[in-house]
Amino acid sequence: MTLLEVQGLDVHHGQLHAVRDFSLAVDAGQTVAVIGANGAGKSTLMRAIAGSHSPTRGSITINGADVTRMPAHQRMRAGICLVPEGRRLFKSLTVEENLDTGAYRAAAGPWNVDAVMELFPWMRERANQNSASLSGGQQQAVAIGRALIGNPKILLIDELSLGLAPAVVKQMYALLPDIVASGTAVLVVEQDVSQALAAADTVHCLLEGRDVLSGKPADLSRARIEQAYFGLTSASGQTVGKGH
Repeated sequence: MTLLEVQGLDVHHGQLHAVRDFSLAVDAGQTVAVIGANGAGKSTLMRAIAGSHSPTRGSITINGADVTRMPAHQRMRAGICLVPEGRRLFKSLTVEENLDTGAYRAAAGPWNVDAVMELFPWMRERANQNSASLSGGQQQAVAIGRALIGNPKILLIDELSLGLAPAVVKQMYALLPDIVASGTAVLVVEQDVSQALAAADTVHCLLEGRDVLSGKPADLSRARIEQAYFGLTSASGQTVGKGH
């Protein structure tokens, strides 16, 4: 069953055409990754799906319902929750207080503070610790937990590995199957290509706002991915970035 569908999306930053004619589908039980270099349009795409940046063309549906012009807070109720780039925790609040903010108008479902602390066991002993004193990886975990407590149908994670040590990134990705098993699909934006390919059922590569390569990771060679990621010329002489 298609849970999230994006069709022909265009998004502008002023005169900058940041996302161009982008489409994807995320089915229930899936993890989908969008990869690309800095400036490729990944974060703009995620903000457009979450409702904090209005597209200029195209449509976004969740469970078949059109949410394209719906404000962000209503999209949360419809089942879309975003873990933003940079985490954006409330630094003056404790770990538990940050998690509690995710419960505001949360949908019914398996995720609550106790369930998140089962997913991240270290949180119990640090529940009353100020979030500003946490490591980057711990802050990312709290940001993910806060979003999960809303019991989203689909969890958007923008730049999961940004600023994190490789060992911490692996730990984060190792938890995604548990999140998906709970009934929440995942759409992750990532620069770490290896981690994204290992975790995703389907991957899309953005270059200058365009989807230049997509498919199942097992069907995409490293050479094709590198060519799409960097906009290189293929062995046939065709410039990758002008289509799939």
